[in-house]
Amino acid sequence: MAMILLLGSRQLKSAQPNVLVIMADDLGYGDVSCYGATALKTPHIDKLAAEGLRFTSGYCSASTCTPTRYSMLTGTYAFRGERTGIAPPNAPAIIKPGTETIASILKHAGYATGVIGKWHLGLGDEGGPDWNGQLKPGPLEIGFDTCFLLPTTNDRVPQVYVQDHRVLNLDPADPLWVGTKKPSPDHPTGKTHRHTLKMDWSHGHNSTIHNGISRIGFYTGGHAARFRDEDLADKWVEQSNEFIEKHKSEPFFLFFSSHDIHVPRIPHERFQGKTSLGFRGDSIIQLDWCVGELMKTLERLELAEKTLVVFCSDNGPVLDDGYKDGAIEKIGKHRAAGPYSGGKYSVYEGGTRTPFITRWKGRIEPGLSDELVCTIDLAASLAALTKQNLPKQSCLDSFNVLEALLGDDNAKGRDHIVQQNNGNNGTYALRTGKWKLHRYDRKTARNVVVETQLANTKVPKYQLFNLSDDPAEKRDVSEKHTEVMSRLKKQLAKIIEQGSSRPGSKSTSQK
Repeated sequence: MAMILLLGSRQLKSAQPNVLVIMADDLGYGDVSCYGATALKTPHIDKLAAEGLRFTSGYCSASTCTPTRYSMLTGTYAFRGERTGIAPPNAPAIIKPGTETIASILKHAGYATGVIGKWHLGLGDEGGPDWNGQLKPGPLEIGFDTCFLLPTTNDRVPQVYVQDHRVLNLDPADPLWVGTKKPSPDHPTGKTHRHTLKMDWSHGHNSTIHNGISRIGFYTGGHAARFRDEDLADKWVEQSNEFIEKHKSEPFFLFFSSHDIHVPRIPHERFQGKTSLGFRGDSIIQLDWCVGELMKTLERLELAEKTLVVFCSDNGPVLDDGYKDGAIEKIGKHRAAGPYSGGKYSVYEGGTRTPFITRWKGRIEPGLSDELVCTIDLAASLAALTKQNLPKQSCLDSFNVLEALLGDDNAKGRDHIVQQNNGNNGTYALRTGKWKLHRYDRKTARNVVVETQLANTKVPKYQLFNLSDDPAEKRDVSEKHTEVMSRLKKQLAKIIEQGSSRPGSKSTSQK
C-alpha cells in the first residue's frame, strides 16, 4: 500500500509543470521587436512569444523595482507594506520570514525553488545586512531553497555575489564595509576622481567607484569577492543552467531576475556596439541572449513541454537614470514605451504596462491576448496550478487568472488593476476596462517622459483618461465624465483602505 501511495505521489509531481519566471529590469513595452521595436531585433524573446501567448495588457504593479518584486513574490500591493520603496544598500529584509510567497507556495507543492539574479529586497534583520557573516533572513527564509544574488541593484553598492547566506569568495582578512557616509577623506568617489571613470554619471551616482563606475553608497574591502559588471549576464545564465540541470527530474521553480537593462548598462564586450541605441540597446540584446540560452537548456533537457515560462519586466523604461551612456542621444525613432506615455517612476501606462509572455509548449496555444493580467497575480495563479489553498491573510491582492495565463477559451483576466510608482508615497492609478484614474496625494509627481530627463511636474490630484481612444493619456476627461470619475475614486479608495482585494482574502487590519 505504501508503494502505491509513493508511486501516486511521484506521478502527481511529474504532472506538475516546472515554472520559470524571467523578469527583465526597466524593459519597456516597445523595447523588443515582437512588441513593435524596429531599431533592434530580439529573436529569442520573439520566438518565445511566437510559441506562446503575448499579452497586450500585461502589467507589473509598480513602476519601480523593489515594490514590483515585493508584490510579485507576496501577491500583495507594495503600498500595504513597510519600507517597500527602492531599497538602499544596507536595507534589512523587507519580506519577513513566515510570509507566504510564490516560493513557499510552490515549495509546499513539492517544488525545488531558486532565485538567481537581482534581489533588491533587503537582507538581514532590522540592523541590516551582516556582510561578513550570515545574511539572514533573506530568500531562504521565505520559501527559496537556494539563491545566487546581486544583493541590491548594480548602481548601488556593493558589487558582490551572495550565495545562500553569505557573500561569495569573501576573504576574512579583507572584510567588507558598506555605509552611507564617506569612510575617509581620501576615499575615491565619482566626484573626486571623475576623470578616472569609464562611464560618467549624470546625477546621483557619484559615490564609491568600482570597475571604473561610481555608484550610490560607499563600500570598502571585499576585493576578492567583487565582480566585473560585464560578466553579470553570463553568471546568471551559468547559475541558472546549473539549477535546472540539478532539478531536471523533479518539479522546480526558478525566478530568473535579470539586471538588464538597468543602469549602469555595461553589457559584455561581445554585445557592445551591436545596436544603434548605445549600451541600452546592447543590453537589450544581451537580455535576449539570456532568454535564448535558458530556452536552449530546456530543449536540451527535454523540459520545454514540462515548463511554464513567464517573461515580464519589473517596470517600464527610462533613458537617463543616472549615467551618461548615450541612451538619450542615440534613441533615434525608437520608442521604449511603445505607444504609451511615461515610464519608470510614473503611473502612466508606460510605467507599468510591459512585455508579458507565457509559454508552455503543448499546453498554451500560441496567440495574442488582450486580457488584463499582472505579475502580482502569479502567486494566486500558481497556487491554483498546483492545487494549493491560500490562507485568507496571505497574497491579499493576487487574483487567480491562471486560465487567462494559459489562454483557455473564454478565460477572463482581472477586471481592474491598481498601479503605484514607488513604495507608499500616495501616487496611484486605477485601470478598469477602458477607464484609467490617476490619484496624486502630493502636489507634484515625478512623470517620466521617456525621451527626456526626469522631471517633477505639477499635476491635479485626480485625472481621468479613456484608454480606448487615448492610450497615451494625453487628454484628461474628468470634467466630461463626472459619474465615471466619482465611481473610480470610490473604488480606488476602498481598495486602498480595506487592506485587501483578492476574493476570499482578509487583511489583519480589517475588522
